[in-house]
Amino acid sequence: MSLAKRSLAELIGTFWLVFGGCGSAVVAAGFPKLGIGFVGVALAFGLTVLTMAYAIGHISGCHLNPAVSLGLVVGRRFPIKELPAYVVGQLLGALIGAGVLYAIASGKPGFELGGFAANGFGEHSPDGYSMIAAFVAEGVLTYIFLIVILGSTDERAPVGMAPIAIGLCLTLIHLISIPITNTSVNPARSTSQAIFVGGWAVEQLWLFWIAPLAGAALAGATSHVFRAKKD
Repeated sequence: MSLAKRSLAELIGTFWLVFGGCGSAVVAAGFPKLGIGFVGVALAFGLTVLTMAYAIGHISGCHLNPAVSLGLVVGRRFPIKELPAYVVGQLLGALIGAGVLYAIASGKPGFELGGFAANGFGEHSPDGYSMIAAFVAEGVLTYIFLIVILGSTDERAPVGMAPIAIGLCLTLIHLISIPITNTSVNPARSTSQAIFVGGWAVEQLWLFWIAPLAGAALAGATSHVFRAKKD
């Protein structure tokens, strides 16, 4: 299948991740007073990946995340020449998802943008965690996310189970880190929300690119240790 079609699949998948995951946080987390809470938000993010993995995994691999694409490049599971097209598709999908979410959320009387599910540290961390804590959390959790992705999609792994493992892993990641950074592990997801929030969210966006990309690259390098001998 052509790179354009696979990038379009990434756009659609990342749209769903942002609209479904961030949408659950913006619209449903506190509704009406006892909404789904952060546990529900964590589950929502996991479900977006799980559902899209079955929907477009056979088309694009269902990366939905520049860090995932980079980790797969370092792990020699994805060609570097296709990385820019995937990242562009992911960013566009995330921005469209955030835009549709804004259009819906702002349709309620008394709407206030607030944090709009953006990621932050320090005074913008949900529970006041420092920049260093945020960087470590984002880097380590992205590392583990890629280890799970690379392992569960290996040809030696049980067939058809990867989406479940990956979706549950992302759910667990959110359960751990929503209080720390509001959970990124995905530069595209962070960028889309930061653009709408502006100000502090854009100023802190660098961390939510550098830490996930570093963690993903390290996981890709680690994966070579576990390669089959024939590789």
